[in-house]
Amino acid sequence: MQTNFTEEQLKIEDNKSSEKIFKKCVHCGMCNATCPTFNLLGDELDGPRGRIYLIQDMLENERKPTSNVVKHIDRCLSCYSCMTTCPAGVNYMHLIDHGRKYIEKNYERPFFDRIIRNFLSKILPDSKLFKLSILLAKLGKPFKFLFPSKIKNMLDLMPTSFPKKAFKTKEIYKTKNKKRIARVALLTGCVQKEISPQINESTIRILNRHGVEVVVPEKIRCCGSLNHHLGKNDEAHQDFINNINIWYDENLKGNLDAILSNTSGCGTTMKDYAFIFRDDKKMKKKAKKISELTKDVSEYLSENLNLKFKKKEKKLRIAYHSACSMQHGQKVHSQPINLLEKTKNEILEIPEGHICCGSAGTYNILQSKIAKQLLKNKVSNIESLKPQIISTGNIGCITQIRNGTNIPILHTIELLDWYTGGPKPKILNKL
Repeated sequence: MQTNFTEEQLKIEDNKSSEKIFKKCVHCGMCNATCPTFNLLGDELDGPRGRIYLIQDMLENERKPTSNVVKHIDRCLSCYSCMTTCPAGVNYMHLIDHGRKYIEKNYERPFFDRIIRNFLSKILPDSKLFKLSILLAKLGKPFKFLFPSKIKNMLDLMPTSFPKKAFKTKEIYKTKNKKRIARVALLTGCVQKEISPQINESTIRILNRHGVEVVVPEKIRCCGSLNHHLGKNDEAHQDFINNINIWYDENLKGNLDAILSNTSGCGTTMKDYAFIFRDDKKMKKKAKKISELTKDVSEYLSENLNLKFKKKEKKLRIAYHSACSMQHGQKVHSQPINLLEKTKNEILEIPEGHICCGSAGTYNILQSKIAKQLLKNKVSNIESLKPQIISTGNIGCITQIRNGTNIPILHTIELLDWYTGGPKPKILNKL
């Protein structure tokens, strides 16, 4: 793709990086073939190729974004399926992040949109505020017919209560009856640790049981991905810098073998810290180290540990849903499937498995109409297999898919924990 940035514009690092990406694009349109929004809506501007044109036009001409341009860019799921398909290696992820950052700085959204986006930005990463919002959601659900559609969608997705047993965070989880062979840090997630504490408990149990000490630094905050994808650069960077510094110091203090994420959306952003801070002299070295250490938990278990699986009497049909942030963002494909296959169950490949379920962070709230159609399609494909269980590696996908089917869905790590000596997940008690 030909570009027309001025020398002055290319002094800005974001423009310089984006120009290199633009030049890789050969206009072939293969990205559109796997883009969920293009396939649903049929509009060129709702596919990656069209959005690339829109972003390039904004940046080169320093154009004030129009509501129409913002609409099409907002409709991007950040599923990165296009990046898996692209034969030219166009890093669309970095382009769309730059576009959102530019929009946030140069476009004034309608008042109500600003309220919703600011609400999500403040509430979801903050445990105390999130708990308060759950209480308010419980009170508000009977009256949701009075609220605008985006508030209704948010109320529908909100749980009405918290698990009876909360996740008890401590700094160090030592190995039990096993010599320590490794030491890792674990990001426990913002929403996840509140609504699904069993995911973190399963993760820690399976690691401890196989000789891995787990560190959960007290002052770790949100990974920053939520605000990053909302275009809220300043807020995201506060979280980035806080976490990078803490993990870096923890590594210096006790030599971390890895930093693990069991929420694939978080892991994708953490692996991108090196790029985000590429021109920051103070943070560059630290960010690069943290990105290098970051692994999805399934990636780490598959490549670093010899798990001891226990045979169960009953063979189950398990549909594995690969989260977009896992398969397209992190390029983690075979590892979770290989681990599940070791349970000796029947692992099913979901038709159109590369297509997003519609969760995509806050997308199912901000773009609910599209998200609901994607959910309907995903559930239809899953149910065509007649599985007994759905397994996935991302809390957002779990929350989304659970709203569309009665088939039990749980995190892959919960199954792996059970099959290597942990307790049976409560959701499976009826099987």
